[in-house]
Amino acid sequence: MRVVTIQPGDSLYKIGKAYGLSVDQLVEANGIDPNKYLVIGDSLVIPSPEEKMPLEVNGYAYPFIDREVLRKTLPYLTYLSIFSYGVTDEGGLVPLRDDEPLIAMARSAGVAPMLVLTTVDESGGFNSQRSVNLLENADRRQRLADELKKVLEEKGYYGVDVDMEYIPGRLREDYTALVEFLKKELAPHPVFIALAPKTRRDQPGLLYEAHDYAGMGAAADRTLIMTYEWGYTYGPPMAVAPLPNVAQVMNFAVGEIPREKLLMGLPNYGYDWTLPYEQGRPARSIGNYEAVAIARKYGAEIQFDETAQSPWFRYYDARRQQHEVWFEDARSYQAKLGLVKELGIKGVSIWNIMRWFRPLYTLLDGYFDIIKVPQPR
Repeated sequence: MRVVTIQPGDSLYKIGKAYGLSVDQLVEANGIDPNKYLVIGDSLVIPSPEEKMPLEVNGYAYPFIDREVLRKTLPYLTYLSIFSYGVTDEGGLVPLRDDEPLIAMARSAGVAPMLVLTTVDESGGFNSQRSVNLLENADRRQRLADELKKVLEEKGYYGVDVDMEYIPGRLREDYTALVEFLKKELAPHPVFIALAPKTRRDQPGLLYEAHDYAGMGAAADRTLIMTYEWGYTYGPPMAVAPLPNVAQVMNFAVGEIPREKLLMGLPNYGYDWTLPYEQGRPARSIGNYEAVAIARKYGAEIQFDETAQSPWFRYYDARRQQHEVWFEDARSYQAKLGLVKELGIKGVSIWNIMRWFRPLYTLLDGYFDIIKVPQPR
């Protein structure tokens, strides 16, 4: 596989001719509209045969995902993690509505549906107290396991993906013990764990302290490292997943967790910040195709940060307000997938698959044989 950057004077015909491809082949590989002009600084995937390594791919989705987007994405997935079931103050399971259609579509496509278990409450945020209530009470943990087992069997889920965040550090061992307990109680259903992006064992902060890489690596069947959100909604403009930051986390992870259990996070989105940056003013989450459309609309030339290995640009809107945009493209994904190959880890985990972006899946399909796992009937 090759990725090229669009230069002044380029056209789909000219690029295709240079690499022995038709315009239709370029359009298919990149999911672009052939009737719209190319944006200088954007990138295109040039498909070509290549020796492939096996890879597991997990994708997160909400039940309201566009069904056509899901249908197009499923061939590139091993697991579909459906977000999310919650936990009550008493350890009961908060059901997720309308997940049955996603389970059925996943299973029909040979993709394993995963129940995502979080402590997200009615406000939409992670509730630390619910984690504390669960981890400090054996009866609540047993109730949760019993209710999970029932849902797994009744709905046909393959396993559980545990994602509890902002847990007090004093409950670090208790959180690992919960994953061990669920793995035993829910067998033969596998248990995955989503972990914050750490670079050392004693990393301070509520997001990190209870996430024990070595302990969870032993307890869980898979560990999904959330290597994204350096650039985030309320932070200053920067790449969502700068390659040096991702590499630092993953190099720590492979020293703590068996590589055959490791999945590296991939963001499938970007942000549009209004400038000058003001703390507390949120950036707007955008899709990767949307970012290029914005650049096209306002005549911005897309830049590429060679350190972060991420595309970005600035533009002025109709009210002459300046913006800065960071997103993902074929070049940034190629760099991240190169790291995956270099580390020899089990797979990748996409947050999230709600927006379709063809170049990501063209690269995944070009570099890897995507694993499908046997599922019970």
